[in-house]
Amino acid sequence: MSRPKSRIAKLPPEQWDERLVKAIQPDSLTDLEQGLTRYFAHCPEQALGLMAFGGALKQNRSLPDRLVELVRLRIAFFNQCRSCMAIRYSDAVADGVTEGLVCSLERPQEAENLSAAEKVAIKYGELMATDHLAIDDAIYADLRAHFSEAQIVELGMTVAFFVGFGRLAATWHMVEELPEAFRQAEAIAPWGADKIQVR
Repeated sequence: MSRPKSRIAKLPPEQWDERLVKAIQPDSLTDLEQGLTRYFAHCPEQALGLMAFGGALKQNRSLPDRLVELVRLRIAFFNQCRSCMAIRYSDAVADGVTEGLVCSLERPQEAENLSAAEKVAIKYGELMATDHLAIDDAIYADLRAHFSEAQIVELGMTVAFFVGFGRLAATWHMVEELPEAFRQAEAIAPWGADKIQVR
């Protein structure tokens, strides 16, 4: 049985633009931690712009790391982005994301260990990934019960980033370094299978 391969060629760090090398410091990272940069390196100017945007979302975040990670993983399920589902970010783990909590994402609106704010943010992310035009005044009213206007905008930009680039990553089929459970052909979920964690 042949091993799955990505649909886009990865560039090794020695072929990256020196600015990407400086920004990412790939020698200190595993192949998986180098992530999408191995593909984005084909277009260094766009990669640097994207990294600036992604960095701004993360470094200037006002939303809790735990909430963002839960939203990210729920979106990853709908995107069927295997690499997105396999990853756990250490800042989110430090903020309380456990595998038990991840399992709550199977039915988040029924989960007792998710806050009301987390549930509405997850619902918003889920709708953006599945039926964005169903996001109506009522959804925004629910968001306003827990988040400031600036946080709602931040959540929207973060969710758009996850939906768009998660779908792109899913089509690129980046699975070579993932655990066996994430290489299977059928639909998978971030809960209930062997996981890995990167920073």
